[in-house]
Amino acid sequence: MAARNRLIARPVEDVWAVLADSTLYGDWVVGTSGTRPGKGTWPQLGSSITYTVRLGRWSVTGSTVVRRCEAPRTLELEADSGRLGTARIAVEVRPWGEDSLVIIDEHPLRGPAGALHNSVAEALIQVRHRSMLARLAHVVESAARQRESAGPRDDRAAV
Repeated sequence: MAARNRLIARPVEDVWAVLADSTLYGDWVVGTSGTRPGKGTWPQLGSSITYTVRLGRWSVTGSTVVRRCEAPRTLELEADSGRLGTARIAVEVRPWGEDSLVIIDEHPLRGPAGALHNSVAEALIQVRHRSMLARLAHVVESAARQRESAGPRDDRAAV
């Protein structure tokens, strides 16, 4: 079972703000680059983003579709990496005092990744998740610091 968790020292709303921003997807999802909008409005059910996965000179274009979204706690995605197959990626965000406990659970669904799923693949997914959760924490904490340093906005018109 490829599930991993991490405590992020920010409230659930701060974590969700990053998960709900498709432009930040490539900043925290390990292996993706060149993300761009697909169809719909992320993270609404059925919306998608497109990305590129690069390994040296080799690259593949993939897409990720939102299969379940219950803001601000649950985001379930189906990542389709073409010939490599598809995977279900579930992200759960739980309040943990004033912080957030983020749980990522990933399993292959179709294609060679599903057929070759074994303890070695599980170990590689765990390493990927450790890095992905560290990157997510960094992006969440950086975005929160930027919002806090900007200070409160005064939307009142000057007279």
